[in-house]
Amino acid sequence: MKKDFISIADSTPEALQSILDLAVELKKERREKGENKPILKGKVLGMIFQKPSLRTRVSFDMAMRHLGGDALYLSPNEIGLGQRESVADVARVLAGYVDIIMARVFAHQHVLDLAKWADIPVINGLSDYDHPCQGMADALTIFEKFNRIKGLNVSYIGDGNNVAVSLLHFCSKLGANFTIASPEGYDLSEKALNEGKTFAAKSGVSIRMMRDPHEAVKGADVIYTDTWTSMGQEEETEKRKKVFPPYQVNAKLVAEASPNVIVMHCLPAHRGQEITDEVADGPHSVLFPQAHNRMHAQKAILVSLFR
Repeated sequence: MKKDFISIADSTPEALQSILDLAVELKKERREKGENKPILKGKVLGMIFQKPSLRTRVSFDMAMRHLGGDALYLSPNEIGLGQRESVADVARVLAGYVDIIMARVFAHQHVLDLAKWADIPVINGLSDYDHPCQGMADALTIFEKFNRIKGLNVSYIGDGNNVAVSLLHFCSKLGANFTIASPEGYDLSEKALNEGKTFAAKSGVSIRMMRDPHEAVKGADVIYTDTWTSMGQEEETEKRKKVFPPYQVNAKLVAEASPNVIVMHCLPAHRGQEITDEVADGPHSVLFPQAHNRMHAQKAILVSLFR
């Protein structure tokens, strides 16, 4: 039976921990030996993009190269997913050419449909619901800094978007307490929150939702933020610029957290909006190790789908 990586919510805590352990192992191997074993030699990853990307495209491409495989980039104009050709047809055609598919899309349903119709593994490279590859890179980054995830306090400041959903889900599955501070009207979806509460009940962690970012970061080991306006929401940009300034992650806010707090952002960052230069380039920032960990986490995801 084929495996997919569509959502952290779909994965067991044991499966997530296995991916995390493998990412640590593959990163160590690359650092110490200068290369990884060609585990995916002869395998080709087809990469479907509806949205532009720096990190997703380069990290997946290099992950496949490091593992002995290859990657094929497919631009929005080449496919027209769900427009020029149905998702079901694209899935079945690509499945005859490549060994695995990664899709970075607007609608989460497109990823679900690709997984339904393709008889090869499918990875969610980002959708409007969640961003599980980013979530695994985040988990790897937190683990590297604290040598654990269980028992940590993770605070997300800003829009309850797809990145926040993946963060909530891996925290609640792997044992970290999760707090989110968002403006009214920009909360996590009811579905994502209910899933998180179900996972948290099993792992014994807390989930808190609030409006006050200053209250949210008290005792935080991790402060996480993201852009105020995600791709596909451009018409809301000016409105959001008026709503979100109190949720900026700046030096004053960071000083209210734990002394050893790390600050995370999935990038691209709109400096001077959700995060200041002082914080993004400061001693608490792990923005760039976090970005680099996309490649290492995705290596582990890729390998796990062929095991």
